[in-house]
Amino acid sequence: MTSIIPARTAPAPARPAPGPAGRAPARTVPAPLAPRARLFPSLAAVYRAQLSRARVARIPLLFVATFQSVGIMILMRGVVDGGAEARAVVAGSSVLVVAFVALNLLAQYFGQLRASGGLDHYATLPVPPAAVVLGTAGAYASFTVPGTVFTAVTGSVLFQLPLTHLWVLAAVVPLSGAALAGLGAALGLLAPRPELATLLGQLGMSAALLLGVLPAERLPGPVGWTRDLLPSTYGVEALARSFDARPDWGLIAFFLAVCAAVGVLSLAVATWAYRRAAVR
Repeated sequence: MTSIIPARTAPAPARPAPGPAGRAPARTVPAPLAPRARLFPSLAAVYRAQLSRARVARIPLLFVATFQSVGIMILMRGVVDGGAEARAVVAGSSVLVVAFVALNLLAQYFGQLRASGGLDHYATLPVPPAAVVLGTAGAYASFTVPGTVFTAVTGSVLFQLPLTHLWVLAAVVPLSGAALAGLGAALGLLAPRPELATLLGQLGMSAALLLGVLPAERLPGPVGWTRDLLPSTYGVEALARSFDARPDWGLIAFFLAVCAAVGVLSLAVATWAYRRAAVR
């Protein structure tokens, strides 16, 4: 004997609860949304997350960047004896560590993040776009501090430069890192493919190598004008001037101020590029 089980019907849609007699049904009031996260707490959260994520993967690359800069200084030691050229080589090689991590690796990271759809994850979070860009850029720039200090100390000993004013690195590293990280993030977010983002990051690092390490006096005129457009140039100039016997602190402060202004501009462009890529 076959039992017949009645088919399960779909539940009726919920209706608003009836209001008092003689009146229209009461309307359902939606619950208020949670307030959007503020910039600085979001920035700190993104920074900590990116720092812990990239700690294992980026440390070997940091050694590569440091040894690369030290190797360049050893090669230039056979060509440059001392003076202003030696100061330019040491300063350019030190900032090159920042360029390798903050520009090259960050361009690759954001290029892969855009291609894999990782930006959709950040777009669903109540986090300001500036916090994502600044937090990620700050995390990558933080990895450059040990390598930059080691390169500057090694170069100073190699070229017999004074170590007295190396504390200028405390301003050069974050300002140059912000400028180069903003440029690297913008390149990665604006590139249509991750391969092109990697290529642009490599070209940017090569420009930092050729235009930052080589003394400006030995560059042709048009190439020297291109050097002025590179964000890391002003950090290199500030660090190179600090090796003088009597540093011109007014000129060093000017170069650092220009580097800070370029950093704000490049991070603003990177934030705009992030918004543009996230809505697509």
